[in-house]
Amino acid sequence: MQHSMISTILAAVSLRDLALVQAVHRHASFNSAARAMHISPSGLSHQVQKVEQALGAPLFERGGRSIVPTAGGRRLLQQIDAVLAAAEHLQQLARAGAVAFGGELRLGLPASLGPYLLPHLISPFPQHFPGARLLISEGKPRGLLRRLHEGELDAVLAPRVSAGSGVAMKPLFFEPWELMLRADHALAGRRSVSLEQLDPAQATLMAESHADGLGGEGGDHGHVQDVSLESLAALVSLRGGYALVPALAHERLASMPNIVLARLKGQATGREIALYWRDASPWQDDLQVFATLLRRLARARPGLKLLG
Repeated sequence: MQHSMISTILAAVSLRDLALVQAVHRHASFNSAARAMHISPSGLSHQVQKVEQALGAPLFERGGRSIVPTAGGRRLLQQIDAVLAAAEHLQQLARAGAVAFGGELRLGLPASLGPYLLPHLISPFPQHFPGARLLISEGKPRGLLRRLHEGELDAVLAPRVSAGSGVAMKPLFFEPWELMLRADHALAGRRSVSLEQLDPAQATLMAESHADGLGGEGGDHGHVQDVSLESLAALVSLRGGYALVPALAHERLASMPNIVLARLKGQATGREIALYWRDASPWQDDLQVFATLLRRLARARPGLKLLG
């Protein structure tokens, strides 16, 4: 009898209602969540109250600067996340089969990789996966992997890291760093330069290359910048000095005024790029084929080396 009563009450709550609750939790704000979910704040508040009434417990504390879950709400929000993830998986299973990726691959890439890899991927993708759409989302690697865990993305291309449980990883290729200099730099005329010839204080580094131990933050170790590669080139053009940039961006950066590129001598430094997807994905075979395509594209690009 009790099970029937609970089922009847919860029958009034839709997956959309649960997604709205999830959005409030993620944004910690009714206004921000409403904008993200394309609903009015008052309408969102009404739907959240509807879910709370159906569950018989408040999910959020109101009145503060940000919306935080109640102690009991935290446990219920975990279950709501699980319900939505299961619903997404059910939909994916239903779509899987005749068309690769169920008709749509949601791929995440870092902004330092996407613009330089995608031109080589856009054309062959529909040839290998007829009827499937490729949806691109850029971001920082950590954020992209979080979105992969949460089911917002189907796969992520990013530097090789430990992605945690529930995520499969396929190493693809090694991409070396190149040296970017202002045209009037003393070393600008050389085809290759060793790191020992460079003054660390003159470095303007991407966060990714900085993470490889190629400099420190502030002081005598240059500047670490969280900007696009084009903005990084503009900084080098204005300040002088040098930066380390990924090899796939060579063509674009070499075309920019007052900028020259050189290879790095000695032990190769760079980043290892891998493809990540959830272990539970119903498109395991499609993702393996996609990884093979990416490796084939990498083999054709100068400077890239395939990983085993």
